[in-house]
Amino acid sequence: MIGYLTHNYSLIHAFQPSPVRRTRGETLAINRVFKTAPKLSDYFREDEILAVKGELERPISGLATDSRRVVPGNVFFALPGRRADGISYVDEAISRGAVAIVAQKMPPFTPAKVTFIRVGDARQALALVAQRYYKFPDRDMTVIGVTGTSGKTTVAHILKHFLNGDQPVGLLGTISYELGHRTVPSYQTTPGALDVYGLMAQMRDAGCKHAVMEVSSHGIDQQRVRGVHFGAAVFTNLSSDHLDYHQTPAAYFEVKSRLFNGSTGAPPKVAVVNLDDPHGAKLVAKISSEVPGVRIVTFGEDAHALVRAENVQLTAARATFKLIWPQGEMLIDSPLVGRYNVNNLLAAIATAWGLGRDPVVFLAKLRALKDVPGRLERIDEGQRFNVLVDYAHTEDALRNALGMLRATTPGKVRVVFGCGGNRDRTKRPLMVRAVQASADHAYATADNPRTEAIAQIFDDMKTGVTAPDHISWIADRRRAISDAIEACQPGDSLLIAGKGHEIVQEYADTVFPFDDRQVARELLRSKLTTT
Repeated sequence: MIGYLTHNYSLIHAFQPSPVRRTRGETLAINRVFKTAPKLSDYFREDEILAVKGELERPISGLATDSRRVVPGNVFFALPGRRADGISYVDEAISRGAVAIVAQKMPPFTPAKVTFIRVGDARQALALVAQRYYKFPDRDMTVIGVTGTSGKTTVAHILKHFLNGDQPVGLLGTISYELGHRTVPSYQTTPGALDVYGLMAQMRDAGCKHAVMEVSSHGIDQQRVRGVHFGAAVFTNLSSDHLDYHQTPAAYFEVKSRLFNGSTGAPPKVAVVNLDDPHGAKLVAKISSEVPGVRIVTFGEDAHALVRAENVQLTAARATFKLIWPQGEMLIDSPLVGRYNVNNLLAAIATAWGLGRDPVVFLAKLRALKDVPGRLERIDEGQRFNVLVDYAHTEDALRNALGMLRATTPGKVRVVFGCGGNRDRTKRPLMVRAVQASADHAYATADNPRTEAIAQIFDDMKTGVTAPDHISWIADRRRAISDAIEACQPGDSLLIAGKGHEIVQEYADTVFPFDDRQVARELLRSKLTTT
């Protein structure tokens, strides 16, 4: 549980070890707190428990998945992990005051004062218990889930902008968690199930009637959105990514499709699918056959799409097209650049329309749409060439961003990029080929190497080189950006790709401050001062 979720401090205090002497008034007050406290039995159904040792009719103070954050009275969920098993931290959780443990295996010896519950899937149990504990916040709002390899953040931000009205709209995504009354930094695109429901409860309590959330494939596979009732689920696209986790593209698609076919607990009311992506038609067929009651809304430039764009015109500053939907059509002048942003905008329009909103009304807000941080974010310090920072970190995303710049740049196109350490190695040469196909010169550099040697990352990348004279290998990211800026001439475009909104660089087990946007501004100011 993350720190800004609200604790019931009076209840936690009641679970504290009792002093040698306690006054009668203190005892009565604590007894009153315990009488109104939630009980462990309130949150588990009989068929969800494989075995139990200890009392189920006992009060609890909350839920926890991190033994270091357990407070007295908590239920600790010992979740299995790729690096460590939560069962290894049970003793620490008990020492901190946990009164119940939920796990997939029962330890041989269990303290008499602690209840142990064995379940078939601890992650699924956590999601269902968290949903009940926070009183089903997803049912008090229209929740919209956006999934896909690229575009999730942009689509989610556009949707939030379109749906904003008298009530605030909640957002859970890669950049931030917007909870109605406050915004906090994101620590994960799709947070753990305990945080998903806890944060949605804060949205509900702040008066949000809609919540938009980015849903990653890891989030689906690890049951982080188990049980969430989605008013709409959006599919943006699918390209090669996360194969270190999913192993095959087919498995990756299968995980994504769970958001639409009810495998996460309930199918969405509306499925919004991109027909321009090769996987879109396949997903539509899958939804139609497996959950025929779901309403399908398609979008794209495809002639069969319900919500589509025609006569798309692109410039370096905007995109214009004719929008067509079943009830009408209108001309769109979008401040979002690039063909893929036309697709992102269509996704948001199709979703809002699918939820019953009138495009004529909500598209009036398009002119006021602000740039999404780190998504083709323009860095302007008065230089006579274009500098943009983008989160593109896949072959497809790089090809799209550079293709847009190639079509709108009179001069040369340059790119700074890298490949993340301890991640899918198969995509590294593919990213290099995509970059060399569209850029005049590339600067390969570090992008969160983590515990992997930059030399190993570069070796993998070099197998994709097609034009060795048009790529430079510079391990230091600041120097790579500096060299790229120094090489730019009037009319050129420079894309600094991979990190986008991120403000840190990960080396080994250390995190250093590093913001591509800030670094680019500093270097541009220095260049302009000395010229």
